[in-house]
Amino acid sequence: MNIKELFLLSTKAIFANKLRSFLTTLGITIGVFAIIVLVSIGSGLQAYITNEISSLGPNIIDVIPGNSLFTAFGPGTQNKLTIPLARNLANRLVSTAQVAPLAEVLTSVKYKNIEDKNVYAIGTTYLYPKAVTYGKTVMGNFFTQGQEQSGIKVAVIGYTIYTKYFKNQNPIGQKVFVGNEKYTIVGVAEKSGVSLGVDHDNVVYIPLEAVHAQFGVDRLTEIVVDANSRELLPFVKKQINTVLSKDLTQDEFSIQTGETLLDTVSKITNMLSLALGGIAAISLLVGGIGVANIMLVSVTERTKEIGLRKALGAKRSDILKQFLLEAVMLSLTGGIVGIILGMLASVIIAMILVSSVTLWSVLLAFCFSVAVGIVFGMAPAVRASKLSPIDALRYE
Repeated sequence: MNIKELFLLSTKAIFANKLRSFLTTLGITIGVFAIIVLVSIGSGLQAYITNEISSLGPNIIDVIPGNSLFTAFGPGTQNKLTIPLARNLANRLVSTAQVAPLAEVLTSVKYKNIEDKNVYAIGTTYLYPKAVTYGKTVMGNFFTQGQEQSGIKVAVIGYTIYTKYFKNQNPIGQKVFVGNEKYTIVGVAEKSGVSLGVDHDNVVYIPLEAVHAQFGVDRLTEIVVDANSRELLPFVKKQINTVLSKDLTQDEFSIQTGETLLDTVSKITNMLSLALGGIAAISLLVGGIGVANIMLVSVTERTKEIGLRKALGAKRSDILKQFLLEAVMLSLTGGIVGIILGMLASVIIAMILVSSVTLWSVLLAFCFSVAVGIVFGMAPAVRASKLSPIDALRYE
């Protein structure tokens, strides 16, 4: 029997029980859909974080509390990065790098009758826009060294705050309440965008000393250091370690360059993608069991048909191929539909969070669906091929 005849027979058998075939393929569709979507989220997250780290600049060094990125902001981490430590570090690196300490606190911002109680006030120094590539302003300027040292309450507002409070007005020189203190706006930070549901423009930058005096914050979220050149990066990193080691142990701070951050993030996101893919594969396994179950039922229902075909000269291999082809067609149909739906869902998710469909995830899902049909269809196919023609014709 040629492949065309087998295909026609298998198609006829599948369409003879449309509802049952639909429910069987549905299990495969859900499994493949889950693989595509979950792996796409993991890949999108990795691409986003990699892009964010790369955008910091090639000479960036990040000093964070704790001994690694895993523990830096974890529960129970004792942060010992203080403002005096950052000042000392800046003085030691004044000729080789720009040092920008950051201290964050959640507070409110109010202008006239408009108030937002979920704004991050970021305390930093005048060197912030020099140390990071995204610390630029689109209106006005960042506060100066003189303004910072004089104790004048000045602020640079994020783009979201600008559009929310001032729209098309010029905010420079206007006064806003940050917490309970009034600050004069000197600049508007360039737009950073929204990622993972977090608006990075809903912030206000104020002098580090102001955060310390007003909110009592004396621990730093991080210290960003920008070496003056790529060649100086190893030297600056060594200097940071030397300076901080005088007051902190090696478990109390971590020095991360762009390369080490990318390596750490890649390990985390790869593990996440594998975990998500594994979870999705379980649902595909359940769908495969459904295929095997339906094919066994089909063999039982079509026992007389099998007997009649064998009596008319059908070979054992013909019966095996037909039932195996039916199982593969069911799982492959479900796989293709799952891939299409998964890709559409990933595009929609990308509009809200981050998602990136990768070729390897599509190929993996496709191969999985074919493999499920072969593996779970083999036992019913073998059983059908082994039926005795006489016993099959007598079957009631």
